[in-house]
Amino acid sequence: MANKHDTSALRLVIVTGASGSGKTQALKCLEDLNYFCVDNLPPALFERFADLCAQQGEEVRKIGLGIDVRERGFFEDFSKHLDRLEQNGYEIEVLFLEAQDEVLVRRFSESRRPHPLLPNQPVIEGIKLERERLAELRQRAHRVLDTSNFTVHDLKDWITRHYQDREAGQPLRIALVTFGYKYGVPYDADIIFDVRFLRNPHFVPHLQPLTGLQEPVKRYVLDSPEAVQFLQHLREIFSFLFPLFERERRSYLTIGVGCTGGRHRSVAIASSLHEMFAGWGYEVSIRHRELSPVECGS
Repeated sequence: MANKHDTSALRLVIVTGASGSGKTQALKCLEDLNYFCVDNLPPALFERFADLCAQQGEEVRKIGLGIDVRERGFFEDFSKHLDRLEQNGYEIEVLFLEAQDEVLVRRFSESRRPHPLLPNQPVIEGIKLERERLAELRQRAHRVLDTSNFTVHDLKDWITRHYQDREAGQPLRIALVTFGYKYGVPYDADIIFDVRFLRNPHFVPHLQPLTGLQEPVKRYVLDSPEAVQFLQHLREIFSFLFPLFERERRSYLTIGVGCTGGRHRSVAIASSLHEMFAGWGYEVSIRHRELSPVECGS
């Protein structure tokens, strides 16, 4: 049956992922943002439920669905019904939450719960089985978020930043995060730049103990011809991209900048971008993942 209502006015966020990764909390956060949330809705009801919500007009514009994928063959059913929703013009995003094995084991231990897939076996066995079953769904996700280092408050802040409606006239909010590739890429970054092509202060004895926040390192990195040219290209790229993100009513954008150790080049480049974006009138935050609070001056 053809849809006779405006499906494009309805936003649907599907929250799924590993048991113990924070799915229930994420759904509660969406509910706080005025999403109409339902947990464990069977995939066969996706289309009918979305159609009923779309018929409500302005009363229901945002839906959050919590999906718990434990049964064999679920993904095939899930994927088919998700395809139908997209074909009907609904704005859909699948948010997949995960965490490192040792973190999940600790969380289950703290809550004194068995793993729902294998309640009579060690928790790690359930985690491994669930990870195998979720592999295809993870590939289908629009966002993958590793909550290993998240507190409940961190997760709420992340959900709020990425799913809160941007009010008319409100500028895009930008978060910069620096990191070291040898410690892993941040999962929450929308865009990532690798600056390991720049000359490395780590190999200069008097610069090695410093960070990219300190003037000698900043000058060493930013005064190189490659850095000057790179920042000019970034100026052009972001002056083009930001208005397009705002046109799509994006409220938040996370930009990652990485080098080998996350202490020198990435910090210097991101600090320069922070000044640039703030000068354009954007609300900008910056987090140096590999630096201690003392090194960041806090």
